[in-house]
Amino acid sequence: METIQPLTKIIKIILIMVIIALLTAIGSEVKIMPFDNAPFRFGLGSIIFFFALLIRPVPMLTTGIITAITVITWRTAFNMLQNGQATFLSFIEYIPAGLFYIVFAICLRFIPFEKVKKHPFLLGLCGMSFEIIANTSEHIAQAILYAPQLNTSNSLLLFGLVGLLRSFFVVGLYSAITLSEQKKQLQQLMTIQSELFVEALYIKKSMDQVEQLTANSYQLYKKLKKIDLDLGKEALLISQEIHEVKKDHERIYAGLAKITNTKFNDTFLLTDLLTFIVEANENYAQLLQKEIHFKTICPNDFKTKQHIALLAILNNLMANAIEAIDLKGVITLEVNVHSDITEFIVEDSGMGIDKHLLPVIFDVGYTSKFNSSGKASTGIGLSHTKTIIENLHGSITVTSGQLTRFTVWIPTKLLREEEN
Repeated sequence: METIQPLTKIIKIILIMVIIALLTAIGSEVKIMPFDNAPFRFGLGSIIFFFALLIRPVPMLTTGIITAITVITWRTAFNMLQNGQATFLSFIEYIPAGLFYIVFAICLRFIPFEKVKKHPFLLGLCGMSFEIIANTSEHIAQAILYAPQLNTSNSLLLFGLVGLLRSFFVVGLYSAITLSEQKKQLQQLMTIQSELFVEALYIKKSMDQVEQLTANSYQLYKKLKKIDLDLGKEALLISQEIHEVKKDHERIYAGLAKITNTKFNDTFLLTDLLTFIVEANENYAQLLQKEIHFKTICPNDFKTKQHIALLAILNNLMANAIEAIDLKGVITLEVNVHSDITEFIVEDSGMGIDKHLLPVIFDVGYTSKFNSSGKASTGIGLSHTKTIIENLHGSITVTSGQLTRFTVWIPTKLLREEEN
């Protein structure tokens, strides 16, 4: 088993290198030939080669050599089929083209590639420089082999311009893809963290109750031992077991608190948080096979450090809104920022809430959700949402008619991160 895994990995790497080489060879046929008296070309091949090395960790020099051989073979075969030119002459003609990829790969190998990848501007400058070096090497090789009339020095400006355009195009494309992936990962991590934040809050509340229960059971033991020693011992045993439960809760809470206190960023823009929330709930609506149109209204923006609490609050309200809609509907997420208070509104076109239930929907244990066997859910979602809001010195209300509207008010000063 230990032998098979490395062998499989080696085969996979070789396959990736061959694919890169083939794509580069095919892409190089999309080309511009600036010199009439030599087969020198600017094609898409180098763009594909550079981009592939950025997104796939493969041995650079080996990939460069394989790509060089593939490009030379490809162009030789293509030229034979097209023009019927002798194989040896075609092979000699395209050796400089293969040299380009070997030189480019050697240049990349001489820099700390993984570190440079994190700095787009520096990466673009390196790519441009290596393009100039590789193109110059190809041009010199052509002059030596079959075109001595070529003047390399006069072509350096052209090499620099083409290198600039091609390299920064590749770096721009790579950066856009990388940023998109990072944003997706950040959104997933923040969603998980907000869910853990709610669970930690629930455990903290439970710990307080267990603490009180431990004290009450110990007081019961002290009273019972005066009446009946055996009953007193049983009460003491119960008190000790409750104390063990309390310690388990504390250990779990400590672990969750450590996770939820992890900072991905010091501050987040409010509009970025709303984007995360809407995108996550669009996916939830699709999972439930519901056609829901989401509207976001946020005329004002500011940075906040309360991103986890806001994610927990708004995600829960948005999820409830989705579940309240049958098949099609509209959900509006609106934020109004005032100097003293910030208002969050989640409004849906779902089935609504009966008026006699409105006073109790934030109570612990209230639920309108039942599984297929008729068993009710825990009913802690809205009660926890209210607790989080109250911890931020805020409040929440609900109205229900043709539309159901949850309105949350939180002091702006507790949300806004003051600009330096």
